[in-house]
Amino acid sequence: MHHQKKSRAFIILLVLAGFGITGWQHFSAPLPASRDSSFSAGATATHASQGSDPILASAFQNHRSNLQIEGQGTVSRVLPDDLAGSRHQRFLIRLASGQTLLVAHNIDLAQKIDALREGDQVVFYGEYEWNAKGGVIHWTHHDPSGRHADGWIRHGGKTYR
Repeated sequence: MHHQKKSRAFIILLVLAGFGITGWQHFSAPLPASRDSSFSAGATATHASQGSDPILASAFQNHRSNLQIEGQGTVSRVLPDDLAGSRHQRFLIRLASGQTLLVAHNIDLAQKIDALREGDQVVFYGEYEWNAKGGVIHWTHHDPSGRHADGWIRHGGKTYR
């Protein structure tokens, strides 16, 4: 019985330490110039320089969505554009962790990335939505109504908003 109490206390201590480290990283980081303070309450932002891969892995494992995040990855596949409704350029990226994400970049509101090829590096700032295949990054564009954080994609030295 005494061993179970020690194990439970140790696990609780580890969880609290993890929350403390995550909170410290989040609140001690400078905000990117493109971040819009009007994004929805409850959304969390992080930055590629801090290593967003563990946060995206946790979001995937816990079926979490509405996560405002900056990250980076390698284009693993360029998909056909989705032309139904709002048009979206679609491509898959692989994070350094191995997780894959679908990027759905609204090309009615932002310029299409015409030079995008497999193997290219991209940095993104957008909203993560959970799905069973790893997740989707969207809102990689400005919000004309000003109610959501403006997102972007950097590729080849150019920022697409």
